[in-house]
Amino acid sequence: MTATPAAKPPVTTTRADGIAVVTIDRPERRNALNLEVKGLIADAVESLTADDTVRVIVLTGAGGCFVAGTDIAEMVAMTPQTHVAQRTGHVFDVLRHCPKILIAAIEGYALGGGCELALCCDMIVAGDDAAFGQPEIRVGIMPGAGGSQRLIRAIGKYRAMKLMLTGEAVKAPEALAMGMITEVAPKGGALDRALALATTITRMPPLAVRAIKEVVGLGQDVPLETALALERKAFVMLFDSADQKEGMTAFLEKRKPVYQGR
Repeated sequence: MTATPAAKPPVTTTRADGIAVVTIDRPERRNALNLEVKGLIADAVESLTADDTVRVIVLTGAGGCFVAGTDIAEMVAMTPQTHVAQRTGHVFDVLRHCPKILIAAIEGYALGGGCELALCCDMIVAGDDAAFGQPEIRVGIMPGAGGSQRLIRAIGKYRAMKLMLTGEAVKAPEALAMGMITEVAPKGGALDRALALATTITRMPPLAVRAIKEVVGLGQDVPLETALALERKAFVMLFDSADQKEGMTAFLEKRKPVYQGR
C-alpha cells in the first residue's frame, strides 16, 4: 500500500546566519490568512523571538504573492464572539510586540490582512508590481488589525482615507512615494533585497539595533518632548556597553568592529 504524502505545511521557517525567513505558502488561496495560517505565523515568530541566534526575521509569501487578504470563506459566518474566542487578531499582536527586526518581502498582493501584516514590520521591501490596499469596505467591513491606525501614521489621513473608503490598491512605486514602504526592488527580487538588508543589520551592534527599535516604537505615539527624552536616555545608556567602546575604537583604528551584544 502506497503511503499518502504528507501535506506541505502552509507556513515554513528557515534559519541561517542570524536571519530567519518565515514563508506563507498557501498557493490555492493566494496565501490568504485563515486561522491555521495566522496561528502558525504567530507560533513561528514567538519561537524565533526566543532564539538568541536570530537577529532579523523576514516575512514573505511563496508563489509570487505575499498575502491576498484574510480568508473570506472562513470569516463570512463569524460573530463578534467568534473573533474574541478564536483570537483572530493574535498574530498581529505577536508581530507588533516582537523585539527583533521584522522585514516584509512583498511580491504580488498585500491586501487587507496581508497589508496589515506588512505594516506590523519595521521595513517593507516590495517588487515593483506589488499591490497594497485595504479593500475590506468592499465586503462590508473595515480594517481590523491595525490597518487604519498604521496607515494614517505612515501616509497621513487623506491618503489613508482614500485607500480605506474606496478599497483601491496602489502599486509599489506609488506606495513608496507615499511613505508606505521602505523600497522597491525589481519584480521577483524583493526577498533577495530583504535578505541583503537583513544581513547588513546582523552586522550592526545588537544593543543599538534593539534600542533604535524600542525608541521608534514607543516614540511615535507620544508627545515630542517625551520621545526626545526616550531617545536621549537610550543614547546615553549605550555608552555603558562594550559594543560602544568596540565600535568607536575600531573606527579610530580603521578596522572592522567585532560586536558581541554586551
